[in-house]
Amino acid sequence: MRTVTYVKHKTVEIVHKPIPAIGSDEVLVKIAGAGLCHSDLHLIEMGDDSPLVGSTLGHEGAGYVHEVGTNVTKWKVGDPVLVSLVLSCGECRECLAGRDSQCHVASPRGALAPAAPGIGTPGCMAEYIAVKSYHLDPLGDLDPADAAPLADAALTPMHAINTVRDRLTGDATVVLIGIGGLGHMGLQIVAATSAARIIAVDTDPEKLKYAESHGALGILSNKEAAARILEETEGRGADVVIDFVGVQPSVNLAVSVIAQGGAIRFVGLGGGSFAYTAGIVELPWGVNIERPYGGNRSDQREALALAQVGKIHVDVVHYPLDDASRAFEDLHAGKIHGRIVLVP
Repeated sequence: MRTVTYVKHKTVEIVHKPIPAIGSDEVLVKIAGAGLCHSDLHLIEMGDDSPLVGSTLGHEGAGYVHEVGTNVTKWKVGDPVLVSLVLSCGECRECLAGRDSQCHVASPRGALAPAAPGIGTPGCMAEYIAVKSYHLDPLGDLDPADAAPLADAALTPMHAINTVRDRLTGDATVVLIGIGGLGHMGLQIVAATSAARIIAVDTDPEKLKYAESHGALGILSNKEAAARILEETEGRGADVVIDFVGVQPSVNLAVSVIAQGGAIRFVGLGGGSFAYTAGIVELPWGVNIERPYGGNRSDQREALALAQVGKIHVDVVHYPLDDASRAFEDLHAGKIHGRIVLVP
């Protein structure tokens, strides 16, 4: 089968590999679509000595059940399914508490990231993938070729938003930084599940127009953005800031506009940082900061439910699997609004 393989620093190629055999508790999924996101760009920039060199990429995948293991009873051939992002064990303390994204087996302390397709195990940018039967969710009427990004582009913002759910009251202001692949989904989720006021920040005027079409106030990301947000909140600042970018300017903005007792969620992997010294007031009192990753199965089911009734929608651009190199280049060049999906 054809696979998109990380062959060397910043380089992917189509490599032919055997169709994987499945165990008694596994399912072979024929991939209909595999999402491409900025974290894939980060992965292939890890250098020629990365342990991921030679691996099949892709942590967002959807398709149809092609074969089931002898002990699998939940799925049948032809079922449309979404492949889970976090390959949790389902049995450790964290999994049993519903915190799948913190699974002790999938995410031991010091790991690059929790085990996921394309990150430590064969990924979804291929014609087939073998997964445990409990690592699939039903898509219902959703088209797998369009739904693949829900595994991350919807799951990750849903999880981050759910960690601040109690703060998204009708009189709250939430600032979303970066209305790209993750951010455009986060925008829709906040709008669909809360009455909070949304301020969207981005460097791209077209993305701000998109945000405004979903009820947000769009603010161009520049030197005046912080002052504008403080003005819009009468000097209090934002109750919640979710940074989907993570570069230094976006981190600086998040820290500068958060309200006393507010919450910041740093989702983006842009390498930004902020200084903090215990006892020195560099942040307002009571600020809660979290670095969320992926999400739990409950977050995934919630995101799927919203998509299935049309309350959220992934904006996708299809590329043939064989054009994976061009897709990576176009994403890196910032040519894509929404999400790329590779179609075998």
